[in-house]
Amino acid sequence: MTNTDHTPLAEPVSPRETPDAAIAMLDAEGTVVGWTHAARQLVGYTAREVVGRSAAHVLPPPEDALRAASHAEQCRAQGGWSGTVAVRHRVGHTLKMTLRLSLLWGQDASTQWLVSVTDIGTLSSEATNGPVRESLLARAPIGVVVHDLQLRCTLVDDVMEHHVGVPRDRWFGRHLKDVFPGFEAEALEAVMQQVLESGTTKVHEYRAWPPASRGRAHVFSASFFCLQDADGETMGLCSMSVDVTGNRRARERLAILSEASMRIGSTLDVMQSGQELANIAVPLLADHVLVDLVESVPFGVEPSGWIGTKSGRRPPLLRRAGLATIDPDVAELPWVREEVIHVHPASSFATALRTGRSYLEPVLDTHAGPWVDHDPARAQKVRDNGVHSLMVVPIRARRYVLGLAVFCRSEEPTPFQEDDLLLAEELVTRAALCLDNALRYAHERTAALTLQRDLLPHHVGGGRAVDVASRYVPADMDHGVGGDWFDVIKLSGARVALVVGDVVGHGINAAATMGRLRTAVRTLADMELPPDELLTHLDDTVRRLNEEDADAPDQDPAVVGATCLYAVYDPATRRCTMARAGHPPPAIIDPQGHVIFPDMPAGAPLGLGLGLVPFESVELELPEGTLLALYTDGLVESRDDDIDVGLDRLGAALARTGSSLEDLCSRVIEALPSQAPADDVTLLLARTHGLEPAQVASWELPNEPAAVRIARQAAVHQLSEWGLEYLVGTVELIVSELVTNAIRYGGGPIRLRLIQHQVLTCEVSDSNTSHPRPRHPHSIDENGRGLFLVAQLSRRWGSRSATDGKVVWAEQDLLSKAVAA
Repeated sequence: MTNTDHTPLAEPVSPRETPDAAIAMLDAEGTVVGWTHAARQLVGYTAREVVGRSAAHVLPPPEDALRAASHAEQCRAQGGWSGTVAVRHRVGHTLKMTLRLSLLWGQDASTQWLVSVTDIGTLSSEATNGPVRESLLARAPIGVVVHDLQLRCTLVDDVMEHHVGVPRDRWFGRHLKDVFPGFEAEALEAVMQQVLESGTTKVHEYRAWPPASRGRAHVFSASFFCLQDADGETMGLCSMSVDVTGNRRARERLAILSEASMRIGSTLDVMQSGQELANIAVPLLADHVLVDLVESVPFGVEPSGWIGTKSGRRPPLLRRAGLATIDPDVAELPWVREEVIHVHPASSFATALRTGRSYLEPVLDTHAGPWVDHDPARAQKVRDNGVHSLMVVPIRARRYVLGLAVFCRSEEPTPFQEDDLLLAEELVTRAALCLDNALRYAHERTAALTLQRDLLPHHVGGGRAVDVASRYVPADMDHGVGGDWFDVIKLSGARVALVVGDVVGHGINAAATMGRLRTAVRTLADMELPPDELLTHLDDTVRRLNEEDADAPDQDPAVVGATCLYAVYDPATRRCTMARAGHPPPAIIDPQGHVIFPDMPAGAPLGLGLGLVPFESVELELPEGTLLALYTDGLVESRDDDIDVGLDRLGAALARTGSSLEDLCSRVIEALPSQAPADDVTLLLARTHGLEPAQVASWELPNEPAAVRIARQAAVHQLSEWGLEYLVGTVELIVSELVTNAIRYGGGPIRLRLIQHQVLTCEVSDSNTSHPRPRHPHSIDENGRGLFLVAQLSRRWGSRSATDGKVVWAEQDLLSKAVAA
């Protein structure tokens, strides 16, 4: 046999020792002519006691001798026999054995028999665990060759002839290297020589390319052992070979799938998972692999259901997620990662997308077909690169087809077979699970980001009171969502509320809880509550949310850990009132760059049920241009450093006078430790401004009816000074109603204040702590319409508590100078 392509017919594998085989050699008449040490251990007879005697009278019990003789002609006709027999041990007891007879041919058409015996009771032992013994039990064809002491062939069976495609008459009297030109016979003969010298059995596994396999590699396992004559001396060597290609491929498939489980899905990026699928399949299964995903999948959107649609419908666009090839340096390959793929509706690719079923084309036709006609230039490149075999496997997850995996061969001459398709489908199935997990993650991440983007303020502004800037850095950059929040809320009288809060945890649940708390804070801020009272109400809200979220009425609610800092700055007085609920104190930087962290009551975190410890507010006077920094603990706490280190780092970054707020925010974030933060980081900076004295006018009024006239006159005069004559009529009515109500329902001194900032605010204060509420007067009532009139004339109106009573206020929009003129 010649090997025209000079490819070695076998690729030897290192031999391993196994226990001796229980083997006997019989001549044509059934006389034992060879014995093994293992056979002596199994049945108790030595070679001297057996060799030269009839096997029918030695091995079976006497009553089975006739039955054994009757099988002789049948065995000769069939070329062998296998089954279960009862064998008498030398000491007298009976053993149940599996027995196999193989017919061997010698020169001049002479025949002998090889008998292999295995004790059924020891099948689980290591001695019967080798590939050859497994094949005996499985009735697999076994190739047998007997060599003399010079390793020349003397006997061979028909199976060996089929294994390697060499007629048996070419074996006799020759060494392996003479029988197989180009064969790695030296390695096999070296193993045979070791067996002759040591007397032990060795198993040698090797790869070969028999002619009948059409170029496909087969793996054989050969067991070599010595045959003994009547004197117990080695008379020759026997080899038994079995084709274990199926077992070897199964082991290879398991190894590939095991590696795939570790390498596919290392991230939750669908594009990366597609590339990992391509990488694992080259070169283990294919020479080139393409992984194309439905274009919506990388964006976290599940594809529309295309399975089962009519063939005329245009398939979805695909995006190339994975590309692997055995020769990545070949520039003319017609594939580019991340390119958009247009699938022809009549192609096999579209069929796989539509039906969800795989497609195998062992011999690829690159000269005709819809995809060839659709893209002839690319088809020509496929031909130039020698792609000759193709598999298309849809990537399925749940009820969707997420894309296609395309496997190609060019360098490997063997076409794809059905078992290759099964392996490809198993690989793709494992990748599909990872892709589906990544898709679900992307979908949830998109929803969480959308939720948080909608919940956090899109634009923060502090009016005339403060300039603001902010930063938010999630702890998990992949998820991008957490429980931190901040807000800037404009209040009446040019005041502004600054809020920073932190809900424990990350992800969509923390973001949803954050949104509920932010909404609650905004609602409470509209009620004009002082900071300590607002936190008290917010604490009640969190506790109610915990109770509502409890799994069962008799189960203690899972505490939602949250902290909050709430501050109100009044630019008219340049005073800031703040309170905190378990939150870090703010940093205050004066215009000269001195940094302090004010000593203020810490308060308990929200929702812990510690209502017996009330929240407390502190009030500070802030010079013009003071910088307030509100932040969450992720900015100053880390796994490696104490919180004081973080506070010092924050203070040093903020002490740069003259820097813009945006630059300061960037400097603070850049000063964070290089490793990813353990918690979300939120920073809100506010630089304070005070109102000019000319922007505020106030008057003390007597608590008597004449105060209404005095208030109107003062307001008209002030509006004239500010050039707001167009508001005189409206403001006169509002002032009259508010002062009248203060005289009628209030007490003590009355105060009127006008503030000109982004709007015109009219405030009337008195010493009564009861807040006014509009009533619905009947048609005959003389009173009760004043607040309804104020509501109609104002941009908005309301009331808030003051140190010595309350303040009722109303706002008017200011027109631009051009419009006013």
